[in-house]
Amino acid sequence: MRVGVLTGGGDCPGLNAVIRGIVRKGVQEYGYEFTGFKDGWRGPLEGDIVKLDIPAVRGILPRGGTILGSSRTNPLKAENGVRRIKENLTKYEIDAVIAIGGEDTLGVAARLSDEYGIPCVGVPKTIDNDLSATDYTFGFNTAVGIATEAIDRLHTTAESHMRVLVVEVMGRHAGWIALHSGLAGGANVILIPEQRFDVDEVCAWVTSRFKASYAPIVCIAEGAMPKDGEMVLKDGTLDSFGHVRLSGVGEWLAKEIEKRTGKEARTTVLGHVQRGGTPSAFDRWLATRFGLHAIEAVRDGDFGKMVALRGTDIVRVPISEATSKLKTVDPALYAEVGVFFG
Repeated sequence: MRVGVLTGGGDCPGLNAVIRGIVRKGVQEYGYEFTGFKDGWRGPLEGDIVKLDIPAVRGILPRGGTILGSSRTNPLKAENGVRRIKENLTKYEIDAVIAIGGEDTLGVAARLSDEYGIPCVGVPKTIDNDLSATDYTFGFNTAVGIATEAIDRLHTTAESHMRVLVVEVMGRHAGWIALHSGLAGGANVILIPEQRFDVDEVCAWVTSRFKASYAPIVCIAEGAMPKDGEMVLKDGTLDSFGHVRLSGVGEWLAKEIEKRTGKEARTTVLGHVQRGGTPSAFDRWLATRFGLHAIEAVRDGDFGKMVALRGTDIVRVPISEATSKLKTVDPALYAEVGVFFG
C-alpha cells in the first residue's frame, strides 16, 4: 500500500504533527509507503511529489507550518483536473489519499471520493474551528492562545494612553477565535460574523468603559458586519474557491468610534500571526491523534470519511457531512458573554 498525503488551504499549527502521526504508524505497524504531495491539491494535479518516510518526519512535531507546503488550488476548476489527478495517482502507484485541510480542501476530497471513486480520507484542519461534525479542529487552540496573549498585552498600552484599542482577529464566517480569545483576554466588546453589530451600541459600551476609568478593548472578527453596512474587504479578487480577501473592518470601526465618541482609537490586526509558529500542546495532541486514526481508516478501506473529535473520542464521519455546512457560534453562547460588554 502506498498512501499520498497533502495539506491544503491556509497553513496551520499542527499540520506537521498529523503528517508525523500518519507516517510513523503507517510505516511501523502496517508497512505502508508514503508519498507527499506538494502544495495541497496542486501536488496530485501536477505530479509534484516528495518521499515521506520516518527520517523525513523526525523532529517536525513542534514545527509550525507544513513540510509539504500548501495552496488554495482547486483541481475541480482546472482543465481536466480529475483526469490529471487519476493519471498521477496511477503513475506513482498511489492507492489512497489523505487530505488534511478545511472546508475547501475537504470539499474537494468529498467529491473526488463520492463522485469519481478516488479513495480519500480527510483530516479536519482550520484555526477558525468552523468545520461541523468535529468538536474541535487542530490549530484553533494555538490561534486562540496567540490572540489572547495579544489582548493581554494591549490592555496595558491602552490604559497607559486611555485610548480604545480594536483588535481584529481571523474568522470569515465564524467567530470562534474572537469569542474565545475576547472572553479569555477580558475584551470589553466582542463582535462576530454571526451577529451583526450596531455601531452606536458599540460606542455606548466604549463610553461606559471610559466612565469607569478603564480603556476599552474591542475584539472583532474579520468577517463581522455592521447592521447598516456590508463586509469590509481587502480587495475584490477571488481565489479558486470563490473567496474574497478580508481585513479592514477593525480599522473601519476604529474610525467610527473616534468620530462618534471623540476618543482616540487604534487598530491592531493580528492576521497571519495567529496561524504561525509552534503549535500548542493541545493541538499537537489532537493533530497526532487525527493522524493515527486517519491511517487506520485507510487500512480499513473506510474511504470518503473524515476523522473527528467527539468528546475525547476520535470517530469517523462522512467528509460530505463535515463540509455540508459551517459550524458557527450559537446565539445563546454569544449572549452568555454579553454581561462583560461595556
